[in-house]
Amino acid sequence: MANYKVEITGINTSNLKVLTNEEQKELFIKFQNGDKQAKDKIVEGNLRLVLSILKRYNNQKYNMDDLFQIGCVGLVKAIDNFDMSYNVMFSTYAVPLILGEIKRYVRDNSAIRVSRSLKDLAYQILKFKEEYIALYGKEPTNKEIATSLNIKEYEIASALDSLREPMSIFEPIYNDGGDTIYLLDQIADKKENTKDKDMLISLNKALKQIKERERNILLQRYIIGKTQMEIAKDLDISQAQVSRIEKNAINNVKRLIK
Repeated sequence: MANYKVEITGINTSNLKVLTNEEQKELFIKFQNGDKQAKDKIVEGNLRLVLSILKRYNNQKYNMDDLFQIGCVGLVKAIDNFDMSYNVMFSTYAVPLILGEIKRYVRDNSAIRVSRSLKDLAYQILKFKEEYIALYGKEPTNKEIATSLNIKEYEIASALDSLREPMSIFEPIYNDGGDTIYLLDQIADKKENTKDKDMLISLNKALKQIKERERNILLQRYIIGKTQMEIAKDLDISQAQVSRIEKNAINNVKRLIK
Protein backbone atom coordinates (compact mmCIF):
# COMPACT_ATOMS: atom_id res chain seq x y z
CA MET A 1 0.00 0.00 0.00
CA ALA A 2 1.45 3.33 -1.07
CA ASN A 3 -0.01 5.57 1.63
CA TYR A 4 -0.03 3.47 4.78
CA LYS A 5 2.56 0.79 4.02
CA VAL A 6 0.58 -1.78 6.02
CA GLU A 7 -0.08 -5.05 4.24
CA ILE A 8 -3.25 -6.90 5.25
CA THR A 9 -3.93 -10.34 3.80
CA GLY A 10 -6.90 -10.44 1.44
CA ILE A 11 -7.46 -6.66 1.42
CA ASN A 12 -6.38 -4.21 -1.25
CA THR A 13 -5.68 -1.40 1.19
CA SER A 14 -4.95 1.12 -1.57
CA ASN A 15 -8.58 0.97 -2.76
CA LEU A 16 -10.29 1.43 0.60
CA LYS A 17 -13.00 4.10 0.55
CA VAL A 18 -12.81 7.14 2.84
CA LEU A 19 -16.09 8.75 3.87
CA THR A 20 -16.64 12.49 3.82
CA ASN A 21 -18.04 14.10 6.97
CA GLU A 22 -21.43 14.48 5.32
CA GLU A 23 -21.52 10.85 4.15
CA GLN A 24 -20.57 9.74 7.64
CA LYS A 25 -23.32 11.78 9.28
CA GLU A 26 -25.96 10.44 6.88
CA LEU A 27 -24.86 6.85 7.47
CA PHE A 28 -24.89 7.30 11.26
CA ILE A 29 -28.42 8.69 11.12
CA LYS A 30 -29.52 5.66 9.08
CA PHE A 31 -27.65 3.22 11.36
CA GLN A 32 -29.11 4.72 14.52
CA ASN A 33 -32.53 4.34 12.95
CA GLY A 34 -31.97 0.61 12.51
CA ASP A 35 -30.26 0.33 9.11
CA LYS A 36 -27.65 -2.45 9.51
CA GLN A 37 -26.26 -1.94 6.00
CA ALA A 38 -25.39 1.61 6.97
CA LYS A 39 -23.25 0.23 9.81
CA ASP A 40 -21.34 -1.99 7.37
CA LYS A 41 -20.65 1.04 5.19
CA ILE A 42 -19.38 3.02 8.18
CA VAL A 43 -17.02 0.17 9.04
CA GLU A 44 -15.75 -0.05 5.45
CA GLY A 45 -15.35 3.73 5.28
CA ASN A 46 -13.15 3.81 8.40
CA LEU A 47 -10.79 0.89 7.74
CA ARG A 48 -8.10 3.38 6.70
CA LEU A 49 -8.40 4.89 10.17
CA VAL A 50 -7.50 1.49 11.65
CA LEU A 51 -4.58 1.18 9.22
CA SER A 52 -3.25 4.61 10.13
CA ILE A 53 -3.07 3.51 13.79
CA LEU A 54 -1.32 0.26 12.84
CA LYS A 55 1.55 2.22 11.25
CA ARG A 56 3.29 2.57 14.61
CA TYR A 57 3.39 -1.23 15.00
CA ASN A 58 4.39 -2.03 11.42
CA ASN A 59 8.15 -2.27 12.04
CA GLN A 60 7.78 -4.41 15.15
CA LYS A 61 7.33 -8.15 15.52
CA TYR A 62 3.54 -8.23 15.37
CA ASN A 63 1.18 -9.99 13.02
CA MET A 64 -0.47 -7.14 11.12
CA ASP A 65 -3.46 -9.30 10.21
CA ASP A 66 -4.15 -10.00 13.89
CA LEU A 67 -3.72 -6.36 14.90
CA PHE A 68 -5.99 -5.27 12.06
CA GLN A 69 -8.74 -7.59 13.29
CA ILE A 70 -8.32 -6.30 16.85
CA GLY A 71 -8.38 -2.73 15.59
CA CYS A 72 -11.64 -3.47 13.75
CA VAL A 73 -13.13 -4.71 17.04
CA GLY A 74 -12.33 -1.30 18.52
CA LEU A 75 -13.81 0.40 15.45
CA VAL A 76 -17.09 -1.51 15.79
CA LYS A 77 -17.28 -0.65 19.49
CA ALA A 78 -16.76 3.00 18.62
CA ILE A 79 -19.54 2.87 16.01
CA ASP A 80 -21.95 1.17 18.42
CA ASN A 81 -21.32 3.72 21.18
CA PHE A 82 -20.92 6.92 19.17
CA ASP A 83 -23.46 9.61 19.94
CA MET A 84 -23.79 12.39 17.36
CA SER A 85 -24.75 14.80 20.15
CA TYR A 86 -21.09 14.63 21.31
CA ASN A 87 -20.47 17.25 18.62
CA VAL A 88 -17.06 15.79 17.75
CA MET A 89 -15.79 14.08 14.62
CA PHE A 90 -16.22 10.31 14.68
CA SER A 91 -12.47 9.77 14.12
CA THR A 92 -11.69 11.85 17.24
CA TYR A 93 -13.97 9.59 19.27
CA ALA A 94 -12.88 6.33 17.62
CA VAL A 95 -9.07 6.58 17.72
CA PRO A 96 -8.69 6.08 21.52
CA LEU A 97 -11.03 3.05 21.43
CA ILE A 98 -9.24 1.44 18.48
CA LEU A 99 -5.82 2.14 19.97
CA GLY A 100 -7.01 0.86 23.36
CA GLU A 101 -8.06 -2.50 21.90
CA ILE A 102 -4.75 -2.87 20.08
CA LYS A 103 -2.71 -1.95 23.16
CA ARG A 104 -4.63 -4.40 25.34
CA TYR A 105 -4.00 -7.18 22.82
CA VAL A 106 -0.28 -6.36 22.63
CA ARG A 107 0.06 -6.21 26.43
CA ASP A 108 -1.80 -9.46 27.04
CA ASN A 109 0.38 -11.23 24.48
CA SER A 110 3.68 -9.90 25.76
CA ALA A 111 6.47 -12.47 26.20
CA ILE A 112 7.31 -10.99 29.60
CA ARG A 113 4.69 -11.71 32.26
CA VAL A 114 3.80 -9.04 34.78
CA SER A 115 1.79 -9.71 37.92
CA ARG A 116 -1.96 -9.63 37.35
CA SER A 117 -2.53 -7.17 40.18
CA LEU A 118 -0.07 -4.67 38.70
CA LYS A 119 -1.67 -4.97 35.28
CA ASP A 120 -5.13 -4.57 36.78
CA LEU A 121 -4.01 -1.39 38.52
CA ALA A 122 -2.57 -0.07 35.25
CA TYR A 123 -5.89 -0.74 33.47
CA GLN A 124 -7.76 1.03 36.28
CA ILE A 125 -5.48 4.05 35.81
CA LEU A 126 -6.00 4.06 32.04
CA LYS A 127 -9.77 3.70 32.47
CA PHE A 128 -9.84 6.58 34.96
CA LYS A 129 -7.78 8.70 32.54
CA GLU A 130 -10.15 7.97 29.64
CA GLU A 131 -13.23 8.80 31.72
CA TYR A 132 -11.61 11.94 33.14
CA ILE A 133 -10.60 13.20 29.66
CA ALA A 134 -14.08 12.51 28.31
CA LEU A 135 -15.60 14.45 31.21
CA TYR A 136 -13.20 17.38 31.57
CA GLY A 137 -11.35 17.47 28.24
CA LYS A 138 -7.90 17.26 29.83
CA GLU A 139 -5.50 14.74 31.43
CA PRO A 140 -5.87 14.17 35.19
CA THR A 141 -2.85 14.89 37.40
CA ASN A 142 -1.09 12.07 39.23
CA LYS A 143 -2.48 13.47 42.46
CA GLU A 144 -6.06 13.25 41.16
CA ILE A 145 -5.49 9.69 39.95
CA ALA A 146 -3.94 8.61 43.26
CA THR A 147 -6.74 10.21 45.30
CA SER A 148 -9.48 8.66 43.19
CA LEU A 149 -7.97 5.15 43.18
CA ASN A 150 -6.69 5.36 46.76
CA ILE A 151 -3.09 4.60 45.83
CA LYS A 152 0.30 6.29 46.24
CA GLU A 153 1.51 8.54 43.43
CA TYR A 154 4.68 6.51 42.85
CA GLU A 155 2.51 3.43 42.18
CA ILE A 156 1.13 5.11 39.05
CA ALA A 157 4.47 5.14 37.24
CA SER A 158 5.26 1.55 38.34
CA ALA A 159 1.90 0.26 37.11
CA LEU A 160 2.05 2.03 33.74
CA ASP A 161 5.65 0.90 33.22
CA SER A 162 4.43 -2.69 33.53
CA LEU A 163 2.48 -2.21 30.29
CA ARG A 164 5.42 -1.04 28.23
CA GLU A 165 6.67 -3.29 25.50
CA PRO A 166 9.99 -5.04 26.26
CA MET A 167 12.93 -4.02 24.07
CA SER A 168 15.37 -6.53 22.68
CA ILE A 169 18.98 -6.09 23.80
CA PHE A 170 19.82 -6.41 20.10
CA GLU A 171 17.61 -3.43 19.21
CA PRO A 172 19.65 -1.00 17.04
CA ILE A 173 19.69 2.43 18.71
CA TYR A 174 22.18 4.31 16.51
CA ASN A 175 23.68 4.03 13.06
CA ASP A 176 25.71 6.78 11.40
CA GLY A 177 26.34 4.79 8.26
CA GLY A 178 29.10 2.73 9.83
CA ASP A 179 28.91 0.25 12.66
CA THR A 180 25.50 -0.12 14.28
CA ILE A 181 25.27 0.42 18.05
CA TYR A 182 22.86 -1.93 19.79
CA LEU A 183 21.16 -1.58 23.16
CA LEU A 184 23.42 -4.35 24.46
CA ASP A 185 26.43 -2.09 23.86
CA GLN A 186 24.98 0.52 26.22
CA ILE A 187 24.24 -1.84 29.13
CA ALA A 188 26.84 -1.55 31.86
CA ASP A 189 28.71 -4.59 33.12
CA LYS A 190 28.08 -4.57 36.88
CA LYS A 191 31.16 -6.68 37.51
CA GLU A 192 33.38 -4.06 35.92
CA ASN A 193 31.54 -0.92 37.00
CA THR A 194 32.78 -0.58 40.58
CA LYS A 195 32.08 3.16 40.72
CA ASP A 196 28.28 2.81 40.77
CA LYS A 197 28.01 2.51 44.55
CA ASP A 198 30.32 5.47 45.11
CA MET A 199 28.25 7.53 42.68
CA LEU A 200 25.02 6.63 44.48
CA ILE A 201 26.52 7.61 47.82
CA SER A 202 27.71 10.93 46.37
CA LEU A 203 24.30 11.54 44.79
CA ASN A 204 22.53 10.86 48.08
CA LYS A 205 24.80 13.33 49.90
CA ALA A 206 24.30 15.96 47.21
CA LEU A 207 20.51 15.67 47.36
CA LYS A 208 20.64 16.27 51.11
CA GLN A 209 22.64 19.46 50.60
CA ILE A 210 20.46 21.22 48.01
CA LYS A 211 17.42 23.31 48.92
CA GLU A 212 14.31 21.43 50.04
CA ARG A 213 12.24 22.87 47.18
CA GLU A 214 14.82 21.77 44.62
CA ARG A 215 14.99 18.29 46.16
CA ASN A 216 11.19 18.03 46.20
CA ILE A 217 10.89 18.97 42.52
CA LEU A 218 13.55 16.42 41.52
CA LEU A 219 11.65 13.80 43.52
CA GLN A 220 8.36 14.69 41.84
CA ARG A 221 9.90 14.73 38.35
CA TYR A 222 12.19 11.70 38.38
CA ILE A 223 10.81 9.37 41.05
CA ILE A 224 7.06 9.97 40.95
CA GLY A 225 7.13 10.86 37.25
CA LYS A 226 5.11 14.09 37.23
CA THR A 227 5.29 16.59 34.39
CA GLN A 228 6.43 20.15 34.95
CA MET A 229 2.84 21.29 34.37
CA GLU A 230 1.54 18.99 37.10
CA ILE A 231 4.15 20.19 39.57
CA ALA A 232 3.41 23.83 38.69
CA LYS A 233 -0.27 23.25 39.40
CA ASP A 234 0.46 21.56 42.74
CA LEU A 235 2.80 24.36 43.86
CA ASP A 236 0.70 27.15 42.33
CA ILE A 237 3.62 28.50 40.31
CA SER A 238 4.34 28.74 36.58
CA GLN A 239 5.84 25.95 34.49
CA ALA A 240 8.75 28.28 33.68
CA GLN A 241 9.51 28.56 37.41
CA VAL A 242 9.42 24.77 37.80
CA SER A 243 11.75 24.40 34.82
CA ARG A 244 14.18 26.95 36.25
CA ILE A 245 14.19 25.35 39.72
CA GLU A 246 14.67 21.89 38.21
CA LYS A 247 17.59 23.10 36.07
CA ASN A 248 19.24 24.78 39.06
CA ALA A 249 18.73 21.65 41.16
CA ILE A 250 20.41 19.45 38.57
CA ASN A 251 23.33 21.88 38.20
CA ASN A 252 23.75 22.03 41.98
CA VAL A 253 23.72 18.25 42.26
CA LYS A 254 26.33 17.96 39.49
CA ARG A 255 28.51 20.57 41.21
CA LEU A 256 28.34 18.78 44.56
CA ILE A 257 29.13 15.38 43.06
CA LYS A 258 32.29 16.59 41.30
